[in-house]
Amino acid sequence: MKQLTLLAVVLVLLVIPGLAQPPITIGFTVSKTGALNVDSVEQSRGFELWRDQVNAAGGIKAGGKSYKVQFANYDDESNSKRVQQFYSRMILEDKADFLFSPYSSPLTATAAVVTEQYGKIMLTTGAAEPKTYTLGNHNLFQMFAPAPEYLKVALDALKTKDPKATVAFVYEDSSFSVAVVTPAKAYAQQLGFNVVFTEAYAPNTTDFSAIIDKVIASKATVLLGGGHYADGSTLARQLYGHKVPLKMLALLVAPDSPQWTELGDAALGVMVPSQWEPQSAFKAQYGPSGPDFAKAYTAKYNTPPSYESAGGYACGLILERAVEQAGGLDSAKVANALNATDVTTFYGRTKFSTAANDHGLQVGHSMVLAQWQKDKSGKPVKEVVWPLAGKSANFVYPIH
Repeated sequence: MKQLTLLAVVLVLLVIPGLAQPPITIGFTVSKTGALNVDSVEQSRGFELWRDQVNAAGGIKAGGKSYKVQFANYDDESNSKRVQQFYSRMILEDKADFLFSPYSSPLTATAAVVTEQYGKIMLTTGAAEPKTYTLGNHNLFQMFAPAPEYLKVALDALKTKDPKATVAFVYEDSSFSVAVVTPAKAYAQQLGFNVVFTEAYAPNTTDFSAIIDKVIASKATVLLGGGHYADGSTLARQLYGHKVPLKMLALLVAPDSPQWTELGDAALGVMVPSQWEPQSAFKAQYGPSGPDFAKAYTAKYNTPPSYESAGGYACGLILERAVEQAGGLDSAKVANALNATDVTTFYGRTKFSTAANDHGLQVGHSMVLAQWQKDKSGKPVKEVVWPLAGKSANFVYPIH
């Protein structure tokens, strides 16, 4: 009798193969602690929401099978040594099928050394610095628009308002910020702006008084730069406290976080180049709409999504689609599907370079520019102000 029962179970599993599939294991690290904590946790929440929705729908359907998703993830403490250790562990011990990147370009570059060594696919998000994609890597696929695109949108918007503005660049001395600011300075000069001051600061800077004195002395009317949340929020607060007469302030990363409102009046008027905003009206060919994603995220975490959150979720979507098109988990077939990707999700267009000199670089996604303003009730709200075709509010200039 037991043999007949066992045979019946085996036959059922053969007829319905989706019931018998082991889950897909995806590995990544999160900066649950350390300097990158705020942005990294937001990114990982995007991963989690995608996983939960996929599993609630029965898993990823591919090749007549259904694969649930499970994560192997660790706290990298915002430390590259921990990243190297954990990505090796996820591949060798946790047997991860695919990898997502940690948050930040330096940590991702460290992870890429490991994933490439073992020939594992890693989708990267929260990592815009383009150098990693020019080193002959074959299995990296970048979700973010590359770093040189970040401040171009701010400069394009400024050109329409004040073509004779004097510009200062004050930025974190990190690979990401340098990769953003170096081409932005050249672009500013190309547009005819007078760049009157440039200075990089150490990543852990908490007192910007000396730099602020130099900005005031330079008579700059516009300041562009920043780095990540801790330094960017501190810089904005101190600029406001010193009453620096800026007409425009655009900072990287930090103003996109919902926590930005904790700065009070110092938050208002500040702009952020963004990979995505809830108001971004992309017509999704695959996956949920922008409003549906934002609603689900807010319901789960009781806070609106940032572009890091959106990038994390979209990272999962693009992998899901590639697995579907590959008909399973074969790495070579999934890589081929990623190479052929050209699709618009709620996050915007995604297309990867297949050229040998920059394989995996994101070439389809475009940036938007957001600004913190007051709504009709006086509450701070983040509005899309550029490009004009996608704006949700007019660009406030000057901010003071």
